[in-house]
Amino acid sequence: MQPPATDSSEHDPYSALRYVDCRRFLIGYFVAVIGSQIQNTAVDWEIYSRTGKAMSLGWAGLVQALPVMLLSVPAGQLADVISRRRILIFSQVGAACCSLLLAWLSYSQGGVGWMYAILGLGSTFQAIGWPARSALLASTVPNEHFSNAATWNSMSYQTGTVIGPALAGLILIRSTIAAYLLNCIFAASFVTILLGLIEQPIVKKAAATSWETFSAGIQFVRKTRIILAIISLDLFAVLFGGATSLLPIFATKILHVGSVGFGWMRAAPAVGAVAMALIIAHLPPMKRAGRSLLLAVAAFGVATIVFGLSKSFWLSVGMLFLTGAFDAVSVVVRHTLVQVLTPDNMRGRVSAVSNIFIGASNELGGWESGLTAQYFGPIISVVGGGIGTLVVVIATALIWPEVRKFGSLKDAVPIPATPPPPPPGASSAEFAAQAIDEHE
Repeated sequence: MQPPATDSSEHDPYSALRYVDCRRFLIGYFVAVIGSQIQNTAVDWEIYSRTGKAMSLGWAGLVQALPVMLLSVPAGQLADVISRRRILIFSQVGAACCSLLLAWLSYSQGGVGWMYAILGLGSTFQAIGWPARSALLASTVPNEHFSNAATWNSMSYQTGTVIGPALAGLILIRSTIAAYLLNCIFAASFVTILLGLIEQPIVKKAAATSWETFSAGIQFVRKTRIILAIISLDLFAVLFGGATSLLPIFATKILHVGSVGFGWMRAAPAVGAVAMALIIAHLPPMKRAGRSLLLAVAAFGVATIVFGLSKSFWLSVGMLFLTGAFDAVSVVVRHTLVQVLTPDNMRGRVSAVSNIFIGASNELGGWESGLTAQYFGPIISVVGGGIGTLVVVIATALIWPEVRKFGSLKDAVPIPATPPPPPPGASSAEFAAQAIDEHE
């Protein structure tokens, strides 16, 4: 369905939302995020309450990272061959079943080891669905509106991560079982919305599986320096700078605020991200997106350091708010470039490679934080991670100068997998041609 006509001379902050399929997708995703955040908060709280060990939180992160690293690339190949909508429905149904199993384990007080196993299984379903979800969003709007769609997608996610942990903090006063059951219900709601979505056909489906097609996403990312740079930046920044997995320790041992305070601490980054996403949506596309990305990640690292040193609940919440706000800038720039620079018939495989970097970094960051907190304490773990994030920003700016030189997101265009030599005097497509040509 075509959106209503608008004045193209003015920036339209709601351009993506004028497409009905995009609206439906974002509503369903928003509901699913609320459920998953309720469950994630409950899992961290229950595991730490039952074990009292920082490393137990680290193991939870590791078992969820492994399926992402192992399955994302084949899942991306799958998303370029068969219906992305069906893949996403399958993954959501599987995740809902895992939530039911967690509810049963919580009710029966089953072993923590079984919780790890179910978390790993749930992560397997999510790893299968992630490339399909990313590529499906890109097909709901034309390329020129995808930056706006990515902004609203980020806002859907971050708003869900505000509501989810806040609700979880209240739910955990009574029961962890209810938290798991709610995630099951919300995942089923997303499935219902997906069933009514009209999926656009893939422009040109990937050929039958072979090593060449299987590895095409990896090769495209390796050769396209700007994509490799931004997902590497996110990988190491989150790996070193993520403090979220240690929040149960800060809530109980350092700030002494209980489950409700813990819920609000989990929600604070998302509140900041929503505020920033609203600002980005109502402003014209960034004119110097690369520099904005680097500055935002550096500011994320500084806020993480201050959080680690804070002994005040409100200062800690404020710093978590800022980490979310700065991370929102990174999410919009990264998601836009990964999807817009990638040809449609390769979006599943390239999204899969991005998922390995982005998805695994969150969970591996939790494992790294739990490990360092176990041996050096949570404060050193968080502060050291913030310092590491600053080092990563400097290294990225030096190794990949094209990141800091990149201009407007509006000028990004799809890069052919085997591009022709860049024409002399290229204007809006100049950077895209350079990005694929600057490799090896």
